[in-house]
Amino acid sequence: MKLIYLDNAATTPVDERVVEAMTPYFSEKYGNASSVHLKGQEAKRAMEEARSLIARSIGASAEEIYFTSGGTEANNFALKGLFFENKGKNHIITTKIEHDCVLNTCKWLEKRGAEVTYLDVNSEGFVNPEDVRKAIKENTLIVSAIHGNNEIGTIQDLEAIGKICREKNVLFHTDACQSYTKTRLNVNKQNLDLVTLNAHKIHGPKGVGALYIRKGIKITPLLHGGGHEKGLRSGTENVPGIVGFAKAAKLAKDKHIRYMEKLRDKLIEGILKIENTKINGPKENRLCNNVNVCFGNIEGESIGGYLEAYGICSSTGSACSSHTLEPSHVLRAIGRSHLEANSSIRLTLSRENTEEDINKVLEVLPGIVIKLRKMSPFKI
Repeated sequence: MKLIYLDNAATTPVDERVVEAMTPYFSEKYGNASSVHLKGQEAKRAMEEARSLIARSIGASAEEIYFTSGGTEANNFALKGLFFENKGKNHIITTKIEHDCVLNTCKWLEKRGAEVTYLDVNSEGFVNPEDVRKAIKENTLIVSAIHGNNEIGTIQDLEAIGKICREKNVLFHTDACQSYTKTRLNVNKQNLDLVTLNAHKIHGPKGVGALYIRKGIKITPLLHGGGHEKGLRSGTENVPGIVGFAKAAKLAKDKHIRYMEKLRDKLIEGILKIENTKINGPKENRLCNNVNVCFGNIEGESIGGYLEAYGICSSTGSACSSHTLEPSHVLRAIGRSHLEANSSIRLTLSRENTEEDINKVLEVLPGIVIKLRKMSPFKI
């Protein structure tokens, strides 16, 4: 039985060409990038070439890219680092549909004197830029809004939000882990001051990410040590991971976006033919690889279990919060009831999926839903 992997928002398979690019830095070019000898400088050159490539991909300069262990660290670094650096401003504005690492960081900072405003979103997950404007106060330090939502695929209008932040002299951060290489991201055109990126959502390795920090912004390090990354992120650099990150970014093409959009639309159209289903998130301005559907009156976990019996990997939401039985905070924020939230599944594509994969899902899913509805104590 062929495995059909549709949980690419959780992580993606590493591209063979990425593995090939990384391999020499484990065995042949193994130097520490901080060492001054030949092996060290060989590693450093590779790291700086990777830094430049990732910077160009978002319209930044190489000196504005700081490598981290991933998106969670970068989001923590952005919010905590700015809060501890700026004693005069303690107000953070974010949204109710952020990734858990942003929301939990904000909750942690609230215990340490931060004032946090959590903005509502509409039924499709969009933040009203005017709500951002109204929430900004004299003590507002930063606005943090996720670019492409990891659960429902909503792509926020960063340009509009960023313009307001620039007018109000407030810093603007976005978590772009899901959107990077899947939609337009340019730090200058979208008025971004800090951007979180990672590798494993784009067919790169796990354990490596980056934070873009606009030149001139002062930020307190979270990690102290040997002064790596210009003193802002100490720790021996993960050179193989960084090389793989850059290779994955280089391999991403606009044609892949169009291809995934085609498969996404076919999957959504087919699923919505099943009675009593509705899409979670928008039809427009949606991540090219994201499908999230509410089936009504049956458990998403059960649907996922039956799909796995056919070799189809899915999820009910963010992999980072899959250990909890609580309904998705994102689905609750867009107005889904507790029952509706728990009856939803997320199917996320990659460029490696095929139309045959989509056909297989659409072949087996209606029967699974009918079977589970017959067993459900909740009737339509």
